[in-house]
Amino acid sequence: MGSLIEVRNVSKSYWRDSFEIPVLNNISLSVAEGEFLGLMGPSGSGKTTLLNLIAGIDRPDKGSIVVGGTDITDLSESQLAKWRSNHVGFIFQFYNLIPVLTAFENVELPLLLTSLSKKERRRHVETALSVVGLADRMHHYPKQLSGGQEQRVAIARAIAADPTILVADEPTGDLDKKSAEEILTLLERLNTEFKKTIVMVTHDPRAAERAHVVRHLDKGELQ
Repeated sequence: MGSLIEVRNVSKSYWRDSFEIPVLNNISLSVAEGEFLGLMGPSGSGKTTLLNLIAGIDRPDKGSIVVGGTDITDLSESQLAKWRSNHVGFIFQFYNLIPVLTAFENVELPLLLTSLSKKERRRHVETALSVVGLADRMHHYPKQLSGGQEQRVAIARAIAADPTILVADEPTGDLDKKSAEEILTLLERLNTEFKKTIVMVTHDPRAAERAHVVRHLDKGELQ
């Protein structure tokens, strides 16, 4: 498999009042197509910042990020928003489901931004919920689901548009041990069976064990 993600000499700082806070220092990273990469490191090491840069949520101060041959650092804000909707599936620690929408409606939400017809959207949503094992819960609201089920709905939402990459930020951080294992097994299946490229930030060694490759960040440096 060739390289899908190329992070080249990327640096990123944030400003607090007049103080510059360096977060990433000249980071370079290559992620192969179909890889399951785990990013570990202490709190404040820059893991989430790097994930956000790869996902096109944030922009580097220096360097470039190329995903699938597209240099996303060259894109305008509107181009970047379109690129994200087509190529990136997001999985967060907190599921970010909308409580007044059913599981089906939550999964369908990002598809409303696409050119898919209503019939096509339904097919995508039903397929995604089936993949995560929740076809029988599609009309339930988040409050009617367990934490593990809510995270599975969130994963269905992330895969519904068949993205190029999945980015997961502490996807098991809010779950009990059993639910966490189930979510990690699901991510493994998405990687092996559906060939999804996954970049996962985690502080949990048990979660990192599921990744093919683990890289450590510390004080803005990639180990």
